[in-house]
Amino acid sequence: MARTKIYAHRGDKGNYPENTLLSFRKAVEEGVDGIELDVHLTKDNQLVIIHDETLERTTNGSGFVKNYTLSELQQFQANTADLQDFSDELHIPTLREVLELLKPYPTELNIELKTNEFTYEGIERLVLETVKRYGKGRKVVYSSFHLPSLIRIKAMDDSALIAWLVLQKIPHPVDYIETFNLEAIHLHYAIFLEDITYWKEVLPQLRLWTVNDEQVLKKIITLCPAAIITDLPDIALKMQNPKNDSLQCNNSLSKPYLL
Repeated sequence: MARTKIYAHRGDKGNYPENTLLSFRKAVEEGVDGIELDVHLTKDNQLVIIHDETLERTTNGSGFVKNYTLSELQQFQANTADLQDFSDELHIPTLREVLELLKPYPTELNIELKTNEFTYEGIERLVLETVKRYGKGRKVVYSSFHLPSLIRIKAMDDSALIAWLVLQKIPHPVDYIETFNLEAIHLHYAIFLEDITYWKEVLPQLRLWTVNDEQVLKKIITLCPAAIITDLPDIALKMQNPKNDSLQCNNSLSKPYLL
């Protein structure tokens, strides 16, 4: 029977500091199907995992990520006062560190290239090379709001799996998937819920983000898109319990779903 996969958004973001080794480790230990994370490029061309272009929101640093070297960035830690026992897992990690952390696990990995604000020349090649060297054959999906980054990745490696991040209703989504050879569309869940029948044909190629409301999680699980990306992987995984018959996929899109 088909099953909606659960991807942890920036790790177990709902319970631990986002995009840290601690957050990723906890999500993997909970049994998620995949991890979603964000990659930027440092001043000395190193791949680091952080969501924002700037440091203030998630760390005790300030300024743009791109203006620091890796060694400078790794002096900063996540903004938290109650997890200092895990201080060695709270720095800004590199992509290599995350791949090394995941090595014992079959967890899928969604790498979002944050190139919609700064294009970070050469980041696509560096990401591909790092995954090839340290990824150990795991399933990796490359996503971005910036479609040119995905096109460049596909040109460098035709076997790479790419997914376009979408925040609006797009015309003829099948045409986008076929034209750009997309493995998936990563669609904001609210756009999906506005007209779920519109997306029926591409439902197996949809990963929906960022689904945190429990009632919405329950409904979307029964509709069975490829995956749900959530800040609350622990809660979503409990809903996926095989004993919970009411939350099995049925792909029934005959009636509109209203919140």
